[in-house]
Parts: sequence; C-alpha cells; structure tokens
Amino acid sequence: MTTSMHAAETNPEKVVTPVELQRKRLTTPQRWLSLAELAVGSAIVIGHNVYHLISNEVPILLVLGLLSLRLRGGSWAVTGLRWPSSWRRTVLLALAAAALRILLGALVISPLTAHFWPPAAAPAGSDEIQGHALVALEWLLLIWTFAAFGEEIGYRGYLLTRAAEAGGLSRLAWWGAIFVSAVLFGYGHYYKGPSGMVDSGIAGFILAVTFVLSKRNLWVCILAHGFIDTFAVVTAFFGWQT
Repeated sequence: MTTSMHAAETNPEKVVTPVELQRKRLTTPQRWLSLAELAVGSAIVIGHNVYHLISNEVPILLVLGLLSLRLRGGSWAVTGLRWPSSWRRTVLLALAAAALRILLGALVISPLTAHFWPPAAAPAGSDEIQGHALVALEWLLLIWTFAAFGEEIGYRGYLLTRAAEAGGLSRLAWWGAIFVSAVLFGYGHYYKGPSGMVDSGIAGFILAVTFVLSKRNLWVCILAHGFIDTFAVVTAFFGWQT
C-alpha cells in the first residue's frame, strides 16, 4: 500500500483515472444518456452555426457540461481539467500541437482546399486588427476566454467525452469520438465556408488527438488553442497574412 501511495504522489495524473473507473461502472442507461447528450449537443452546434436557430453554442455547451457533471456527481477532472503533473510538459505538448496545426494548415490544407473552394472567410471584425494594438488586445482576450477555454470545454471536454462514453469508452470508441468532435468543430466554423470548415475540422482533429494522447489533459488543448489563435492575431496585427 505504501508503494502504491508513493506512486500516486510522484505521478498525480495516475491518481485520476476517470476512463478506467467509468468503463467499469458504465451501464447501458448511462451510455444511452451520453448518446442523448451528444445528439443534443450536435443539434445545438449545427442549429446555431448552419441554421442560426439558436444563440452561440459555446456558452450553451458549457452550461450543459456543468449540468451533466452535477447530475452525474462528477468533478472537473472528468472533463480533463485536473492539475497536470508537469506544467512544463503540458506547455511543450501544447506548443507542439499548435505548431503542427499551423504548419499543416499553411503548407497542406490551404493549398489543397484552394483547388476546390475559395479561401476561408475570416471572422467578422478581424480586418480591423492590423496596426491597432487595442483591437488586437481585445481579440486576445476573446481568444483566451471564449475560444481557448470555452470551446475546449465544450467540444473536447464535453462532446468528445460523451461520444466516447456512448461507445463504451473502448479504444475504438475514443477514435470514433475524435472523428465526431472534429466534424462538429468544423461545423462550428461554418461561416468560414468549405475551406474554413475543412481547416477547422483538421484543427479539431489535432486537438482531439492531443486530448486523448495526453491522457485527457484539457489544459494542453486550452493552451494549444490559445497559441494557435494568438499566432493568427499576431500575423494579422503585423499584416503578415497573405
């Protein structure tokens, strides 16, 4: 027992193992509930971004995620918001994921989609960033709160997890959940057009894979998302965008 306690102290990430614990306890009704939550969340994403029937999906998904945690008697750790054993490793993983997304988007996705569709549409108001420090700071505040924190909790911490639970938390279920969350993230950027949806879908795929491979450390995704969008603001501010 002393040995196991020592191992837990030296590696805090092993203390919280929601995947293994949930998999043992996951009942058929719980899986159906997760599927229902995924269906509702998907309808909210598409209802807002494609049909504009409801308000922005991010705060709604955040509230649904909090209610789901409350009803299930879980904690923030279930979504991946647990204290990392190493912030240095977390930041490095986030930087690696951000670099992969930026390079892949610039060198592969954008040139490829340009053969089929017009360039991705930029977010409304982003054309005002260039040369305006105050506008850039406002965008950075929005990025690190609404986008990095809000979207990662909604899409990765909530929807991806519910998709995996609906599949029984097997290895195949996690990969299916990665794909589902990536597709939904693409639809979450419907306003960008086909090129932007593909680009955002690939970004969502990279973030989802990072989430799973980092043992569901959501802080990696939050930081990576923030780094990616911060890079976009910096390039817009200095007029480096092509």
